[in-house]
Amino acid sequence: MRSHESGEAGDGLGAVRVALASVPGVDLLRHPIALALERGVLVMEGEVADAGAKKLALSRAASLPGIHHIVDRLRVAPARHMSDAEIRDHLRDALGSEPVFNGCAVRISSGAPPMSGGAAGPRPAIDGSVEGGIVTLAGEVPSLGHKRLAGVLAWWIPGTRDVVNGLEVAPPERDGDDEITDAVHLALDKDPLVDGSQVAVTTRRAIVTLGGSVASAEQREMAELDAWFVFGVEGVANGIAVRPP
Repeated sequence: MRSHESGEAGDGLGAVRVALASVPGVDLLRHPIALALERGVLVMEGEVADAGAKKLALSRAASLPGIHHIVDRLRVAPARHMSDAEIRDHLRDALGSEPVFNGCAVRISSGAPPMSGGAAGPRPAIDGSVEGGIVTLAGEVPSLGHKRLAGVLAWWIPGTRDVVNGLEVAPPERDGDDEITDAVHLALDKDPLVDGSQVAVTTRRAIVTLGGSVASAEQREMAELDAWFVFGVEGVANGIAVRPP
């Protein structure tokens, strides 16, 4: 993809850079994001701090005039370096030990799973693979809650740099704000580092608002990340208070 730094494309790239500069977790000086724009197709490649920064960067860019499609090559800085084999082991353990998935087969492979979905056999199946720190989920699950929880568990692996959640839901379910709220509550309840019982969650137009109180700033930050990890969340407003010691 060629990048034109003059004329209409150059103006468009300038607007993208201005928009990205205001995104928390995006540091264009320390971690530059390579941009290319041609005929309304924007390619974004680089590293950001976390899943929230990634989603916000894509959203801000997509809202700009003249941007019709985005090729997403943004990756999240891992909490610690892990090989693909280590990530696969963690993914297998996380999905295999989660009671929610007792009715699903879990198949983790070194190759890319088919993205067309569909379970082979008498029960739903989750097919997972890892390449370059990117976790890809495919196959079929019985509910949106299953799909979203699988994605959250993949994001919790310290070496994960991105999650491509291609799980299909069969039979199909209607999605909406209530379903997102339920998934965020479930993620918070499953997170051993957060007291989810003290966090209030509401969602409006895929924007999640968190309230309540927690015991530390670390829990407050982790609760926000848990919300960002949920598939379909487009924004998080963190109103959680930190209780005094």
